[in-house]
Amino acid sequence: MSSRKVIRGGLVITASDEVHADVLIEDGRIAAVAASDSSAARAWTDAEAVDATGKYVIPGGVDAHTHMEMPFGGTFASDTFETGTRAAAWGGTTTIVDFVVQTVGESLRSGLDTWHGKADGQCAIDYGFHMIMADVTESVLKEMDVLIEEGVTSFKLFMAYPGVFYSDDGRILRAMQRASGNGGLIMMHAENGIAIDVLVQQALAEGRTDPRYHGEVRHALLEAEATHRAIQLARVAGAPLYVVHVSAEQAVAELAAARDKDLPVFGETCPQYLFLSTDNLAEPDFEGAKYVCSTPLRPREHQAALWQALRTNDLQVVSTDHCPFCFAGQKDMGRGDFSKIPNGLPGVENRMDLLHQAVVDGHISRRRWIEIACAAPARMFGLYPRKGTLAPGADADVVIYDPHAEQVVSAQTHHMNVDYSAYEGKRLTGRVHTVLSRGVTVIDDGAYVGHAGHGQYVPRGLSSYLA
Repeated sequence: MSSRKVIRGGLVITASDEVHADVLIEDGRIAAVAASDSSAARAWTDAEAVDATGKYVIPGGVDAHTHMEMPFGGTFASDTFETGTRAAAWGGTTTIVDFVVQTVGESLRSGLDTWHGKADGQCAIDYGFHMIMADVTESVLKEMDVLIEEGVTSFKLFMAYPGVFYSDDGRILRAMQRASGNGGLIMMHAENGIAIDVLVQQALAEGRTDPRYHGEVRHALLEAEATHRAIQLARVAGAPLYVVHVSAEQAVAELAAARDKDLPVFGETCPQYLFLSTDNLAEPDFEGAKYVCSTPLRPREHQAALWQALRTNDLQVVSTDHCPFCFAGQKDMGRGDFSKIPNGLPGVENRMDLLHQAVVDGHISRRRWIEIACAAPARMFGLYPRKGTLAPGADADVVIYDPHAEQVVSAQTHHMNVDYSAYEGKRLTGRVHTVLSRGVTVIDDGAYVGHAGHGQYVPRGLSSYLA
């Protein structure tokens, strides 16, 4: 049975256009977009009408960096695929790309099967997977080719966390060489983990155990050094590179220098680096543990460089690195030893609203908001134009957004399965009103009407930036 809806009267915003238009949805896809006063739009009389007068009509957000049920530091991220994707929908995100973890000594396939088992039938919105490569061997390199054929087209390596996820430069180079031939995109956690571990042990030996020292030992220069090294290894391999969660001004400079040479080097940052700082890590009574993530929060003066890089496209994407751990029972594992605090922040629900606040504050334009939150991540990870835009043929992942509504962010009202908010008490202008995922209403005027299992696994193509 045909399911037709028309969203009428809103300001349609994509990465390239802003136009007062009506959006026709048919069988879960965008069928047409036409100016509101056009004869074409007026002819859509047999479709169910959804009123968007006075509101924005935007593509559903694409969060290309989440960690649902992520094992870390002896515990697991507190959001399941069910709770995490529901919270994402509340925040106007309609697609996530989560990270599969390869266990050392096991195949990529084994990890992928495990993550499919976690997500299948649980998700409120659509999802894809990246692959974390923790053990680069000859057989694993060959597996990369197979996974790309199945729609897992990006592979994350770590220069941090020795003994857990860490890969040395030789393994990184071999993975990059493989990617240069098969079209995959290497994602890099760029921090010098070997040097950081030395600084951690020295700090603990000197009695510097509070959460704020997490930021001090993970020095900005060690992020910059690793970013530089990753870029040079990618150049040697002839491979593209995507650096995740860029937080330091000096790391931004390394990316900008590479892009000035027209190298296929890309980067993302996250809301926590744009809106939070080491002031949060230094909050008393162990409250700073709530803000322990890696890369760490930086002094506030780094924020200007990140905003500038988003405006100039030296950073292309804003993702969340959503990896929540409850303050009670998880973060407090690190009392007396900051190195035992699970690394990660909640944020999948807050990203679209925080970035709209950046529009209100004059940091970015409305179209740039949609670019960095929807279109660019979809292009970067082989989902465009199915996701990330409002155009005929695209999935009808649509958000009706009220740019004038006001809200106060709080753990009391959020929907993430975590006992605190990283943005507690922050006042924001703008709020999601209605969310459609493939034409099906998931959020309706501030109420959740979706269900686990609606979300589908989406195999991804190669990065549009590398075509």
